[in-house]
Amino acid sequence: MKTILAAALGACLALGAAPAAVAQDAAAQAYAQQKVAYHVNGNGGEGDRAYLGALRNAQNHINAVGEGNVDLVVVMHGNGLGLLANALENDALKTAIASLKGQGVRFQVCNNTLVGRNIDWENDLYDVWEEDIVPSGVAQLSHLQQQGFTYLKP
Repeated sequence: MKTILAAALGACLALGAAPAAVAQDAAAQAYAQQKVAYHVNGNGGEGDRAYLGALRNAQNHINAVGEGNVDLVVVMHGNGLGLLANALENDALKTAIASLKGQGVRFQVCNNTLVGRNIDWENDLYDVWEEDIVPSGVAQLSHLQQQGFTYLKP
């Protein structure tokens, strides 16, 4: 691994490339294809810090592995739906979600939470589509793990 990084760094420095970009490209080449499920079910906290942190983790994951090298799903249930509810008024959340979706990240919403909390997904949540709704967030996480997805709780 060090040899790959050193060779890539040396070659790119000779061409005038930035060291951070070189390290990122070399790291992306070093990782195998990944399937990852991020679990969000807590409150966002003051200023939606926890939600923004989870979205930064997802972006950092993509940056490290490479956009074409990761299948990333964010599964939300319970208080985690606050991520999409708060995005209606929080531009930082909205921007991060839109950027991640543009990189192929899927955001899945628990129908049990929608029904139990009387949430109208079309009006109360940011950028949710019918195909984003899963019957149960926890059952979906288990299903994804059975499909080979790694479970992460940011």
